[in-house]
Amino acid sequence: MATIGVQAMMLKDSFADVGAFETLRKVSAIGYNAVEISQIPMTPENVGELDRSRTELGMDIAALSVNIEGRKGMPVESLADNFDKIVDDAKRLDSSLLRIGMLPFGAMRSLDSVVEFAKQANGYAERLQEHGISLYYHNHHIEFAKFDGKYMLDIIAGNSPAMGMEIDVHWVQRGGLDPVRTVEKYAGKTAMVHLKDYRIGQLPESSFGLLEKGDFPGFMAEFRNVVQFAEVGEGNLDFPSIVPAAVAAGARYLLVEQDELYGRTVWDALQTSYDNLVAMGHADLFQNSTSFSS
Repeated sequence: MATIGVQAMMLKDSFADVGAFETLRKVSAIGYNAVEISQIPMTPENVGELDRSRTELGMDIAALSVNIEGRKGMPVESLADNFDKIVDDAKRLDSSLLRIGMLPFGAMRSLDSVVEFAKQANGYAERLQEHGISLYYHNHHIEFAKFDGKYMLDIIAGNSPAMGMEIDVHWVQRGGLDPVRTVEKYAGKTAMVHLKDYRIGQLPESSFGLLEKGDFPGFMAEFRNVVQFAEVGEGNLDFPSIVPAAVAAGARYLLVEQDELYGRTVWDALQTSYDNLVAMGHADLFQNSTSFSS
């Protein structure tokens, strides 16, 4: 059965302030029992506290994030430089899933560069399979640009048969496609789905001031910038259809994520998403099969 968890990108400030264990204690208290690690430095201290959260909180470390090659300023280890450590951390945390958050910006330049990235990723996916670990690719909207009439995401998938997909339904919507049909398209290859809503926000009062001043380009910039990230159930995506489609497609983890909070705390946002998903009838997807005491 699929499990609803949290994408830890939302929690990076809390990880830095109080550490991994205390952060995940608060996550667990809301009702989430799984977490995907992203934008969290995999220091010995953090890895140790993640391991402790497994044994003391029953937290499932759903997946770890990796890059193919290192990027300056990004707290993500690369398969090129840290392969053995990544494998060791995954085994220690009983996590058999790794995910690439985005292809390198330079690889977006041309069809050849996309294919080169995909084949490189496929080579690592095959190596990881020897250790019982699977590699997945997470989409944004850019992957629905076309080269020679084909979506970039299909080009990546077609040139990396050993790598699966992690479908982010918000970014699918921003890319102009239907989330349910996209999840169904990649059924059997998708182990993880990001639950992230898509909201059209209200124009700020300042935008009307620009209009009154005659700054029409400034107003139009605000007009185009009303697309927002939202708590699950607080936007326009059809989650009563998306969640069953993701489960039917074979997803093991459905991970709540919200890139921007617009003044809310991460804890309020996670609570709202939790409450809305329970109200939709998905309380069973939060259950952890084993009881732990904290």
